[in-house]
Amino acid sequence: MTGFQGWQHVRALIIGAAREGTALARFLAQAGAQVTLNDNKPAEQLAKHLALIQGLPIALDLGNPTPDVSQCDILFISPGVPPTAPVVQEARQRGVPISSEPRLFTQVVPSLIVGITGSSGKTTTTALTGRMLIAGGRNVWVGGNIGSPLTARLLEEPPPEVAVMELSSFQLELFTPAYQGPEVEARRTAASRVLSIEGYSPPVAAITNITPNHLDRHPTMEDYASAKWQILAHQKAGDWAILNADNPYTREMALRAKGHVLRFSLEGEVSEGAFLRGQDLILRAGDREEVLCSRRALPLRGMHNVANVLCAACLAAACGVACEAIRQAALEFTGVPHRLETVRVHRGVTYVNDSIATSPERAIAALRAYEEPLVLLAGGRDKHLPWEEWADWVLRRARLVIAFGEAVPIIERALHQAKGRAPHADTMLRSVRTLEEAVALSAELARPGEVVLLSPGGTSFDAFADFEARGERFRELVWALE
Repeated sequence: MTGFQGWQHVRALIIGAAREGTALARFLAQAGAQVTLNDNKPAEQLAKHLALIQGLPIALDLGNPTPDVSQCDILFISPGVPPTAPVVQEARQRGVPISSEPRLFTQVVPSLIVGITGSSGKTTTTALTGRMLIAGGRNVWVGGNIGSPLTARLLEEPPPEVAVMELSSFQLELFTPAYQGPEVEARRTAASRVLSIEGYSPPVAAITNITPNHLDRHPTMEDYASAKWQILAHQKAGDWAILNADNPYTREMALRAKGHVLRFSLEGEVSEGAFLRGQDLILRAGDREEVLCSRRALPLRGMHNVANVLCAACLAAACGVACEAIRQAALEFTGVPHRLETVRVHRGVTYVNDSIATSPERAIAALRAYEEPLVLLAGGRDKHLPWEEWADWVLRRARLVIAFGEAVPIIERALHQAKGRAPHADTMLRSVRTLEEAVALSAELARPGEVVLLSPGGTSFDAFADFEARGERFRELVWALE
């Protein structure tokens, strides 16, 4: 099996026993490594994940927030473990290489890797790029930060021709050189015979955009942008970098990129790449350009999704996919769950699940995607992001806001201040405690022809495990309406 050579006697410590950690543990154990799986949660809270590794020679270290790194050759951490965590800091001081499940996958699989990151749009772009490559006749896996961890598939299937990976800023932090610390040159463990210790960037990579996000994890915007830059930082001259020409961060990155640059834009034409001309999406390579389709023909709503289509088209073109296959996939793609997903039309009211909108900036994109009157369900947990622009858009687009969760005081304050800037705005605000109460109130107050839009602007972690769980609960509540 791919990537199973040389792991015997390598001592691997994995921090995090959820979906990614258990998939990695399965792979490494079957490759012959000596695996310890750690999590600060007790076993009863991890039963669903631990069932996947039952019977394998994996040592469990559960309910322990301070694992011992002194006896490991390599440390694997999950995206939820910050670089400031004591276990990570100790590993760096000891010169222990630090890696992750997606980084390991890029090192053991022989496939062409297409990597996609960005503050918003990366999941839709990743899924659509995969569809375009499939339409072009390629054997493709899609994964990373989207769907199932890709190392899990290596246990059952031969590797694909192309692997399309969504990569978050947290994951990209581990794409820097694996050795960091005072013993960089002195320490060479068994792990270095199996894994490259160099930094890595996919040979075909895109950044959809960079806007304020995850500032509860990254100290500054510069730190956040630097993490995103890792997807391009280690590219070579023959690689491909696809960048947003309309975003100031990615415009600057285009000047530093080592690979061949393709740009995409909603605002103007680009010399090579894809752009919107009037209502037409154009793909241009050298002196040749082709019309992909009309914006009105796309099943996806919103200008942000037009940008996603343009980005995906550039990625597919960089992989050699013909324009006709790119066009076919764009016209057939209806979207990804929890992203402007129409759940139901009930009593003339359309209920839309945009639970993925975990930042005010993403919620703005949703607000701009609809012309119908809106009842907006907003809330969750704040990520220390600005809400001022969001509040201004809410006053323009929403008839009613129903705030819920921990962010209620922040939303109330932001809308009160926005009304000071727009005193004639007539948007109403109601506040409740839970998503359940918000859906019930929306069903009572929404009018035929309106859209009830769950686009929270905050994370789900005040009440749900993740945005998917929040979106699934919204679906259940909507379908239970009578």
